[in-house]
Amino acid sequence: MLVPSHERFVDAAWAAGTVRRTGCGGPNIVEDRVRVVIAEDSVLLREGLTRLLTDRGHEVVAGVGDGEALIKTITELDAQGQLPDVVVADVRMPPTHTDEGVRASVLLRKAHPGLGVLVLSQYVEERYATELLAGSSRGVGYLLKDRVAEVREFVDAVVRVADGGTALDPEVVAQLLGRSRKQDVLAGLTPREREVLGLMAEGRTNSAIARQLVVSDGAVEKHVSNIFMKLGLSPSDGDHRRVLAVLTYLNS
Repeated sequence: MLVPSHERFVDAAWAAGTVRRTGCGGPNIVEDRVRVVIAEDSVLLREGLTRLLTDRGHEVVAGVGDGEALIKTITELDAQGQLPDVVVADVRMPPTHTDEGVRASVLLRKAHPGLGVLVLSQYVEERYATELLAGSSRGVGYLLKDRVAEVREFVDAVVRVADGGTALDPEVVAQLLGRSRKQDVLAGLTPREREVLGLMAEGRTNSAIARQLVVSDGAVEKHVSNIFMKLGLSPSDGDHRRVLAVLTYLNS
């Protein structure tokens, strides 16, 4: 069940992909259709997600109920030259309802690096989140089912992951950041820079960070530049430096 909670939803990689949706109005404003495979053992939720996406102009090419079926479906679609843009998968699926969904997602990311994967979970499961985020920084998401804020924002998260971005729930961010704060990779950051990076991990823009910290936009830009430098992210990494900085923080 998708429970609205606008303040709890985070897309931490707004800059990592080209946003396909335009405008801020109705749900059918879509420039390019995203092709999606949904893996969810709850038929009701699977059909609900399908309806949300198709109503907004996207194509759900398949819906499956377990990890094995997900891998089989993606393999078959790839053989036909019809690999989808993104997979939306539940972490826990039959037969054991433990980690079938996320294990299938990790295997698919390794086999198909260009395939976006957005996993949905009832709870924050650090080991699974870390494993999913441990590879490429592109095209990955981890959201809690009851943290999806609004229909449009959930669809936007699917599109951004399909485009190579990253969508992270704030509870996932909070737990992983709490575990990683003591790691050496962050030792060179000042307390203020850590604070800025934490807000970056929550998906905030520089302007939003400035408002939160009650400082100027220029001051935030300077902190962000220092963070990039101290984390070894060169200008050649382009817009993805913001995402890479967050993922370095999470994966440290």
